[in-house]
Amino acid sequence: MNVLKATKRTSVSTGQVNKLRSDGSIPAVLYGGKKNNLNISLKKLHLQNIINTETFMSKVFDLDIDGNAEKALPRDIAYDPISDEPIHIDFMRITKGTKLSLEIPVKFINTDKSPGLKKGGVLNIVRRKVELKCPAENIPDEIIVDLNNTEINTSLKISSVKLPESVVPTISDRDFVIATVVAPTILVEPEKTEEAAAEGEIPAEGAEGVEGTPVTEEGKPSDDKTKVASGDKGKSTKPSVDKTKAPVEEKGKSGSKDTKKK
Repeated sequence: MNVLKATKRTSVSTGQVNKLRSDGSIPAVLYGGKKNNLNISLKKLHLQNIINTETFMSKVFDLDIDGNAEKALPRDIAYDPISDEPIHIDFMRITKGTKLSLEIPVKFINTDKSPGLKKGGVLNIVRRKVELKCPAENIPDEIIVDLNNTEINTSLKISSVKLPESVVPTISDRDFVIATVVAPTILVEPEKTEEAAAEGEIPAEGAEGVEGTPVTEEGKPSDDKTKVASGDKGKSTKPSVDKTKAPVEEKGKSGSKDTKKK
């Protein structure tokens, strides 16, 4: 049973509350229902093992307040900004028939029975907690998601989870995803090309620059135009003759000579 022992307290001033904390207690308040708010305190020693668990804020406790039992749910915890120690807790009374909206943690089981994970797949968790509407007397400690027989590219949705009776998700308009089993992401380093490997190297003596431009010993392009022409890999520098036009011009010349002779 989830029983926490508490004591009524009359200390309300800052000095009295600080002394209570220095004595190893945590001040708290119990509210809700038709009863008046009740100032209480709990021993820090009794809380230190459960207050930081994932289920603490979604679990109904039986508060034993000086021998009187009260069902209560933790709703808020205040922490010291320097020491990060709990300095105050709010508890809400739980009465029969009360329905609560609570974030319930998700627990995954049978990871060793997942073929997808055995092949190197990765469990991608979309939601670590799911908000559920629960009756006060039937609040689950956790949501169990079974990974048995899950392959790569399997989506685990809320519809595949068995929830306790009268417990429903607050998101009711869609079948949302809780987790997926996905293929592993492998980062492959690109291979260095010859151009990348040669980048930054100084050209050797006699090597050509960009597009056949000769390079001097100092690595600077040469200004000698004759060397540029000779370095053009065997291409002629003479202007090309349009042979289609040449015969027409010659015929014209020979025709004019014949006319003069006549």
